[in-house]
Amino acid sequence: MDILAKADAVCFDVDSTVIDEEGIDVLAATLGKGPEVAAWTAKAMDGNIKFEDALAARLEIIEPSRSDIASCLEKHPLRLSPGVDKLVEVLHKRGTHVYLVSGGFRLMIEPVAERLGVSIDRIYANTILFDEKGDYTGFDATEPTSADQGKPKALTTIKSMHGYESVVIVGDGATDAQARVEGAADTFIGFGGVVTRQAVKEKACWFVKDFEAMIEIVENNQ
Repeated sequence: MDILAKADAVCFDVDSTVIDEEGIDVLAATLGKGPEVAAWTAKAMDGNIKFEDALAARLEIIEPSRSDIASCLEKHPLRLSPGVDKLVEVLHKRGTHVYLVSGGFRLMIEPVAERLGVSIDRIYANTILFDEKGDYTGFDATEPTSADQGKPKALTTIKSMHGYESVVIVGDGATDAQARVEGAADTFIGFGGVVTRQAVKEKACWFVKDFEAMIEIVENNQ
């Protein structure tokens, strides 16, 4: 709580934190591959498999084209978790920099960032690769968030590039907890408003199920 009160930057996970669902599962469901992909997502979020293995496996199942993603977002716009827009608003008002750091896909996250007023250059996420026809060809393995320990790498980069003294990460998964364990984040706030993962709860410095207390802390430290 003390670190949040004075944080220079707050980095949010996206799936099941900023939005109330898993974007990759939504995409898979629209393509008729929901259950198979959701099983891999659960393994990744619980920390039972390396993230890069789960990402590759899910993309091999889905093989989404550029038009598949556009159609998915048109049919099912991703829903913000209640209160996150207010939290981002008060952070911005205080002058705190907000980042979206996700193992999800940049194409799906950019519209979410736009709704929250988060600039595109403050998104760290995975990039799907397409050919000239827009068909799936793979993903960019150079993105830090494409592999295990990706979020610690992303936050280390963020902190060193901007000289932040205090950085908070907020999220629901094992990959978010890693950022605190590895020392890239100064504190880890576990979010259980969509799903509570016991292993993540045990690693959190503070565990919340909504954003109200966080909003209050930021507003009281303008």
